[in-house]
Amino acid sequence: MSYLVLARKYRPKTFSEMVGQEHVVQALTNALTSQRLHHAYLFTGTRGVGKTTVSRILAKSLNCQGQDGQGGITATPCGVCQACTDIDSGRFVDYTELDAASNRGVDEVQSLLEQAVYKPVQGRFKVFMIDEVHMLTGHAFNAMLKTLEEPPEYLKFVLATTDPQKVPVTVLSRCLQFNLRPMAPETVQEHLVHVLQAEAIPAEVPALRLLSRAARGSMRDALSLTDQAIAFGSGKLDEEGVRRMLGSADRSHVFRLIDVLARGDGKSVVEISDELRLNGISAASTLEEMAAVLQRMAVLQAVPSQGDAGDAEVAEMARLAQLMPADETQLLYSMCLHGRAELGLAPDEYAGLTMVLLRLLAFKPADAAGVPARSGGDQPRGAPGDQPEKKTLIEARPAAPAPAVTALPLAAQPRPAPVSSPVVAPLQMPAAARTAVPAASAPPGQVLPVVAPAAARPVPRAASADGPNGHQVVGVPVRVQAESPREAARPPAASFVATPEGDFWHATVQQLVAAEAITALVRELALQSQLVGRDTGHWLLRVERESLNQPTSRERLRNALQAAGHEVELGVEVGAVSDSPARRNAAAAEKKLRAAEEIILNDPFVQEMMRDFGAKIVPGSIKPTH
Repeated sequence: MSYLVLARKYRPKTFSEMVGQEHVVQALTNALTSQRLHHAYLFTGTRGVGKTTVSRILAKSLNCQGQDGQGGITATPCGVCQACTDIDSGRFVDYTELDAASNRGVDEVQSLLEQAVYKPVQGRFKVFMIDEVHMLTGHAFNAMLKTLEEPPEYLKFVLATTDPQKVPVTVLSRCLQFNLRPMAPETVQEHLVHVLQAEAIPAEVPALRLLSRAARGSMRDALSLTDQAIAFGSGKLDEEGVRRMLGSADRSHVFRLIDVLARGDGKSVVEISDELRLNGISAASTLEEMAAVLQRMAVLQAVPSQGDAGDAEVAEMARLAQLMPADETQLLYSMCLHGRAELGLAPDEYAGLTMVLLRLLAFKPADAAGVPARSGGDQPRGAPGDQPEKKTLIEARPAAPAPAVTALPLAAQPRPAPVSSPVVAPLQMPAAARTAVPAASAPPGQVLPVVAPAAARPVPRAASADGPNGHQVVGVPVRVQAESPREAARPPAASFVATPEGDFWHATVQQLVAAEAITALVRELALQSQLVGRDTGHWLLRVERESLNQPTSRERLRNALQAAGHEVELGVEVGAVSDSPARRNAAAAEKKLRAAEEIILNDPFVQEMMRDFGAKIVPGSIKPTH
């Protein structure tokens, strides 16, 4: 006698046997009870959540004849009449299942629709069930639109798909759509307990928990994995056997990893990673389990009452949630998610796992890793172009006999008040006062002077001489991030040195360019060159790059000049260029840009916005119109 797999043996036969889809069951049950039946239904959802099962139960509900043969449409089919047994066995003549993955053409759909003109042979309704309907071609969809919109009263359509985005809206608008949701691991576990009790197979609760999580919301996958686990464990399900079958990481390893990461113990991280390698535990599974644990930790950090006090794993997660700060939990969770995609790029998956775990230690906050936080004067070093600009912040400090100034950490400094000018100038003090501050305490980069309070000199009104508590005001340098790399380092204005032949050569080249007599490298040679000298039959040009001095380019430029009326021979030398058409064009464009910027900056409305709201002009956003 052949063995029937659990997924088929325990397929629900009625709506009451279905689990995890109560919203669909309630809607269909009420519709069948009140007999408010639509002519087309669309069931969507991932694999193994019950789309085909719901279709078959709906077909039995429409065609059930009752145990006495006198039944009608019902939400609770009897399961013993001829229609119910034939639909369960797949031989009911009025119930047709079409697999659109292998019958996706217009001819197959047309042959199915040809049966719609005939009334049911045995049942009360004809039911056409098209599985994976999104696989149909565009012509096949168009062929069924008219029949799908106005079918005969005895015909019902049931469509099922795992990808509703690929179904045309013209089909969606003709159907009642029900989304079958992925099932929660707890729901899957409860159903597995019921199935294994019926099969009289002993099973450990942790093993069922592993299977329900591995199913990822699919009841069919859960039952298939259970079949595999029964064979692997010789008729019993224990946690160790299921874990080895799935290749999943023991959560004790995950808890140890999170614990040593929270304590910043890099040596233990590497040792546990090597232990996972020796035990053959999947690196991807380890990161997946870590992400699941970290997600629960984040929930417990936000809502401590969500934990189950009777679950040992939840108690361990609660302990780790108190040990690791919330921001580190979020950081490690994100790294675990992204690290799974990086495993395929690593030399081997365990090296990738080790790097993902060590990455948290590299990005740990300084105070959390046991390193003292930087003071206001100890700034991190970087490339010269990465140094942010410095501005002076006005800070209130208590008056003291000694004028020494101590830089505060950046997080403790108050935010500067808006000012009317986009640049804050440092306070000006006499030379004697400026020498009171040692230069060694200044951060690297551009240094603004740190000045001590001067009792004899009145403080400017913009600096506010005394605070609300009688504190004196001093200037402290702070780091302010540049708003844009272009604003931090703007290229110098283009310039050129006029030469006696510059005007003539510039006008000649502009004429050739406007007439499109020269293109590509020939045009570049003319624009980048300087006319050094000329006589009646010979002109001498100078370029800075040897790559422009090509025989072909020189010959084409000479031919273009001859066509323009200049019968001369060209000579080209390599050297410094100070006056070329390209430099003149750049200088003219820069002049126009400066004029446009001056117009904008002098505009009363722009000045009002900058003064009242601290507005700034985005560098590079101003373009001259002519």
